[in-house]
Parts: sequence; structure tokens; C-alpha cells
Amino acid sequence: MPGSFQLMLGGQAADSTLFTLLTSIEVEESMDLPGALQLQVPVSVTSDGDLSYVNDPRFAPLANIAVVATPPAPQSAIPVPGASLLGGSTAPPAQCIFDGYVLSQKLHLERGTTNATLSVWAQDATWMMNLTEQAKEWVDVTDDAVAASIFGNYGITPADQNTTEDSPSHTEAGHSLMQRGTDIQFLRMLAQRNGKFCRVTCADTPGVRTGYFAAPDLGGDPAATLALNDPTAWTVNALDLTWDATAATSVNAAQALFTDSDPDGVSANLSSSGLASLGDRDLATFTGSPMTVMLAAPVDDAGELTLRAQAVLRESGWFVRCEGESDVERLGVVLRAGMVVAVTDVGSLHSGNYLVWSVRHKITPDVHSMRFVLVRNAVGAAASGTSSGALSALAGAL
Repeated sequence: MPGSFQLMLGGQAADSTLFTLLTSIEVEESMDLPGALQLQVPVSVTSDGDLSYVNDPRFAPLANIAVVATPPAPQSAIPVPGASLLGGSTAPPAQCIFDGYVLSQKLHLERGTTNATLSVWAQDATWMMNLTEQAKEWVDVTDDAVAASIFGNYGITPADQNTTEDSPSHTEAGHSLMQRGTDIQFLRMLAQRNGKFCRVTCADTPGVRTGYFAAPDLGGDPAATLALNDPTAWTVNALDLTWDATAATSVNAAQALFTDSDPDGVSANLSSSGLASLGDRDLATFTGSPMTVMLAAPVDDAGELTLRAQAVLRESGWFVRCEGESDVERLGVVLRAGMVVAVTDVGSLHSGNYLVWSVRHKITPDVHSMRFVLVRNAVGAAASGTSSGALSALAGAL
């Protein structure tokens, strides 16, 4: 049996008439973009001559809309470990895959109102953090404290992981923190320069929102196994895998300080992002030759410069990408951005654990499909007796 889903409008479950009429619901969840929803419903002429659902207050501007998906009972042939939003621990089977607000409508009409449809678009709860641009100075606070304060202003609970790898305090004697823009724009900028992701999600209950200002958790057991060739437990029909060896693998960072008269300032020369590796060989090992970039950033101490350098390597470190599609009935798990999943049957180079970067859910009366993008910061072990990379082999020949 396929999994089930529930459409919540203004905190209430959609009535059976609307639920039955729904043509499709599409939800996209991503690590670096706001969550988005599109639903489509047929339109007809009502008894009073109006068009159904077009003036429905449930689809009015900024009306709350949420989708909760529940996978079917797992098939015995397909192991379904538990999962959390950032990977690792057991989570309830129901997943609130979208919780946000209506932003746009499109009404399509044909002569005689036949084949008329209403399309509704919505964005996740971060839209409410995007309504007011402001200029504000933050003094004597760390980046995590800023995130916790801003999340709290919107009734969003900061995730426990947010306090890990916090920045130093931004003091008036050094560089205070200037906000110019909306709250969510500001937090995403801070997250990027700290090597973190800024997202607002809900686990299973719409309205109960968690704000993430943290690096992904790459440890723990995978939440699902994507198997391509297992005759009884296959979970995907096709996969496309690519790698790109053009990104930076080390950073040389240096900066003079306002708070220190030493003309040499501080430096941070790094070749590690600080994240756990999802395979045996990172990009530098895979290529056999590092690519180094230089970084100068306004910081107040060496620790902050190290965070900035790590952020560069984290962004460039996702050099393996896997794309495919599955469905909830076959996989037995509702995929979420931030999960860690295992990919099997794709050879020693690419088999292993991956981070779910984005998921596009398409829910119809017949199927709940999931088009996914996975990323990885390493590949599998090299075959015995081979060199670590083409460049190192060439250097040896010369």
C-alpha cells in the first residue's frame, strides 16, 4: 500500500471534498533554499455563480498550509532504519514535509470553464522572516546567539546543534556585527561564512518549528538504503552520478587584527573542512594534487579566521552528486533534506553514504514520488595498486 498524506489548511485538515479533488501536490525541500509547495485543484462554477476555491480564505495571501506524509508499513525485504532531519536517530514515521504560507495563485480558464484549474504556490515559514529589511548593529554576541534571538522572535525553537562551532563574540573594540537586510537573509549570510546551513523545518507536527543554524550531522546510521540492482529489495530505478575535481581543497588565510598590533596578524592554513568524511578519499586524495585558494576576511582572532577557512572547504567539498527518483511505497521512508542515506550497487567508487541535499515530492492519488539530489564529500577506496590521482601519476613520470 502507498503511504498516506494529510493537507493542513489554517491548522485544520482539508475537508474530504477538497482532498478528493486535489490533482497533485509538489513539495521541494533543500539544504540551501527555502522549502516550496505547489498544489493544483480543478475549478468549477458554484451554485451562486462564483468559481470554487479561487476566493477560498484557506488559499488567501499568507494563509498557513502544511503537508504531513506518512510512509507505509515497511516491507520485510526492505530495511528501513529510523531517521532524523540531520541524520542518525530514530524519528516518528509521520513527516511534516512542508509548513509555510500561501504567496501566489494562478487561475487557468477555458471556454465554458471546462478544464479550469487553480494552482497555489507557498513558501516555508522563513518567508515570515523576510518581510522587513532593517539596519541593525549586534554587539557582544556570537553568531549562534544572534540566530537564537532572531528565531525566538518568530516562535521558532533553535536546534540543539546550533551551539556547536559557535563564532567568537563580536565586540565593539573589534568588528561589531552589522545587519543590512531581512532576518533570514542575514542569518543565511552568517551561516554561509560559518560553514553552516540555516533552515526552518518541522519534524512531524505543523506549527512546531525548529530553526537550524548548524553544520549537517554526517554520523550515525543511514536513514534509508537506495539499492539499484537487488532483485528483491531494489528501491530506485536509475541513478545519475557525477564528480567534479575543480574545487578548492586547501585554504591559506591571513588577516591583520584591530585588537593586536602584530603586523603579521593571524593565519589559518587548512586542508580539512572539519566535517566527517562520507568515504575513504576526499577530493585532495582523489585528485592526487591539492588546489589552494587564498582568503582574507575581517576577523578579530585566529579562531574566527579558522571558521571562515573551514566554510570555504565545506562549500567546495561536496564534489560528488547523485540524482535519482524513488517512491515512498518502495523505499519505505519519506526522504528529507539533511538525512544521510546509503547508496549500494554502484561500484566501489560511488557506493556509500550520502547527504540528502534536496527532495522534490510529488503526491498524487496514486503515488508519492521523490526526486532527490544527494551529495558526498568523498569517494570509495582506490583499486589496489593504482595511484591516488592522474596528476600524481604524471608527476611521477616526469
